[in-house]
Amino acid sequence: MQSFESILVEHDEHVVVLTINRPDKLNALNSVVIRELTAAVRGLEQLDPQPRCAILTGAGDKAFVAGADIAEMSTLSVAEAKVFGHAGHALCTAIELSSFPVIAAVNGFALGGGCELALACDFIYAVDNAKFGQPEVNLGLMPGFGGTQRLARRVGVGLARELIYTADAISAERAAAIGLVNQVVPKGELLARARETAAKIASKAPLAVSSAKRVILRGSDADLQAANELEATAFAALFGSADQREGTRAFLAKQKPTFTGR
Repeated sequence: MQSFESILVEHDEHVVVLTINRPDKLNALNSVVIRELTAAVRGLEQLDPQPRCAILTGAGDKAFVAGADIAEMSTLSVAEAKVFGHAGHALCTAIELSSFPVIAAVNGFALGGGCELALACDFIYAVDNAKFGQPEVNLGLMPGFGGTQRLARRVGVGLARELIYTADAISAERAAAIGLVNQVVPKGELLARARETAAKIASKAPLAVSSAKRVILRGSDADLQAANELEATAFAALFGSADQREGTRAFLAKQKPTFTGR
């Protein structure tokens, strides 16, 4: 896999840790970070074997991603801003559509584009002093990397409106209370907790986890009947996999299964 200027990639068996490495800029998302992180996520899809779970975090102990790089954004024309916005959307979509789960390990500020990046992940663990928010209206802007849509789907339309219109930052505890964050973790334990969960996910049948991720995502905007049909089709397809045969064999034999992703 290629090396990057602003992204660190660590492989640990079936788990990959992606770290945005601009701590002096609070890991702000500029064009280079967005391009490299998109390439890193897409590159993981090309590996054989693919990772079974990934963790996304930021370098240092102050910020996951403090937002988009305002210095870079300040000079954009309308046309350039559209390109920048599309690049941010492409990154978040690559994460959302990845065949493996991605856990956001939020180690500090997750504001603006940082909050949007975390929302594109399957779920979020946050250190206890983390802050979340969409402060774009303070700059005469609005969320541009999917925040108006994914935030509303995660916490509900009313709360999303309140957070976006007021630009208020909320604590990790408040974020957990409204369903934005899955778990709040003491400082110093965040990556260990994320790795523990990632390893647990990686021990499961990867085709089954990938299928469940796809059906949850596609079914979330479908009517119940159509969503259930998606589920039934994906459920049946897994009966053609070696992992399904291994899982049922091991269960009946009271053994631990060995899944191969086939």
